[in-house]
Amino acid sequence: MDKTLICLGIESTAHTFGIGIIDETGKIYANERTVFTTEAGEGGMIPAEVAEHHTQVFKDVLGKALDKAGMTLDSIDLVSYSQSPGIGNCLRIGAMLARTIAATYEKPIVGVNHCIAHLEIGKLLTEAKDPVFLYASGANTQVVAYDGGRYRVFGETLDIGVGNFLDSFARHIGIGFPGGPKLYKLSLDAKSFVKLPYVVKGMDVSFGGILTNLKQKFDSGKYSKEDLAYSLQETAFAMLVEVSERAMAHCGKKELLLGGGVASSKRLQEMCRVMCEERGAKCYTLQNEFNVDNGLMIAWLGLLEYKAGKRMSLREADIKPYLRTDQVDVFW
Repeated sequence: MDKTLICLGIESTAHTFGIGIIDETGKIYANERTVFTTEAGEGGMIPAEVAEHHTQVFKDVLGKALDKAGMTLDSIDLVSYSQSPGIGNCLRIGAMLARTIAATYEKPIVGVNHCIAHLEIGKLLTEAKDPVFLYASGANTQVVAYDGGRYRVFGETLDIGVGNFLDSFARHIGIGFPGGPKLYKLSLDAKSFVKLPYVVKGMDVSFGGILTNLKQKFDSGKYSKEDLAYSLQETAFAMLVEVSERAMAHCGKKELLLGGGVASSKRLQEMCRVMCEERGAKCYTLQNEFNVDNGLMIAWLGLLEYKAGKRMSLREADIKPYLRTDQVDVFW
């Protein structure tokens, strides 16, 4: 009987350093992670500082994952890592650890696309078969669906990702990073809706102008943090729901799958569910630990690609910080 393949995945694209362990049947053994954060009044992510964070924590995160799985690195059959896209300084830490493990323990190595990993772990953990994927994270905001051998981007942000939009405003009002969860808490105490620009251009969205408008409103002293937090959520999330629905209509699909850190927002999930119910479609969401960046999704995509025949030498195990979702051939 053939041995069941077990993969260790390393996530290091941005603020999260994560290690996940999963086998080819989808059995989860571990999914450990730690996140670079700042306190109120501090800045956001400075690449060199985040990379230093990853350097300091990788040994501890790896140890916790192996302990939880009851394994050693000898037990692993495959190592995968986030190769693209992401912050170069951060990607290098994960790639270096993956190469070290692969070389030391003579294990095969596979570099995978972070964005597609979000989608594939969502398909594994839900009943979604052929969904439109709303990928809402810090740096990425895309509406994606499979067509013609690739995951095609049918709509996306024209400037900053929705997560960076939330984080930028949170830093501006002095509540630290990451901003999404803190803004959500503020929104629960809002008294009124403040009208903001609503920027949808065909299938695309734009958040830069809304951010400027929000900062101006806050600096004027006429509006509360709570009202602005509530209003920015309602406006930005409505934009995402609109372009997602338009993509579902265009592609003729009846499933919507949410992924990425911002997909953890209860309000965004609620708005998407309502839209899908009205269309007679299904909306799939994940537990928060699988929405946010994590090593498990990297491990799962690594397994899918390896089983489909992908092989890499250590020399080929580099990083590709700017590789887009729709530039990846889907061969598995």
